[in-house]
Amino acid sequence: MKFLCLAFGDQQKMSALTESEMRAIGQRCSAYDEELRETGRLVAAGSLDWGAKTLRPKGGKLKVTDGPFTEAKELVGGFVIIEAADFDEAVRIASLHPAARMGEEWGWGIELRPMGGLRTEKIAD
Repeated sequence: MKFLCLAFGDQQKMSALTESEMRAIGQRCSAYDEELRETGRLVAAGSLDWGAKTLRPKGGKLKVTDGPFTEAKELVGGFVIIEAADFDEAVRIASLHPAARMGEEWGWGIELRPMGGLRTEKIAD
């Protein structure tokens, strides 16, 4: 079963870090991703830019707004898709990710969601 791990962080706190601190965090996350890859548990992973657009229908038209919610303090900053036997195993795997362990000082946390089928076919450009 596949699970989506959404890594949330506090943009202001992360922006205050030095380049070397950011690089160190990235290296910690990449090292764990590589461990998961070696065990066959990693499906996909990536960092996300803080900027976002939300598309919603309103009044019969599509409305595009900046970000998920303007009042949000935590924004999605990355994702990992893992393979696990069940929710308990997914929680164990996600709990070892650096983003789950460095939350207090930088506002990070992980939201874990079971996924339905994952389509990987190429979409035409």
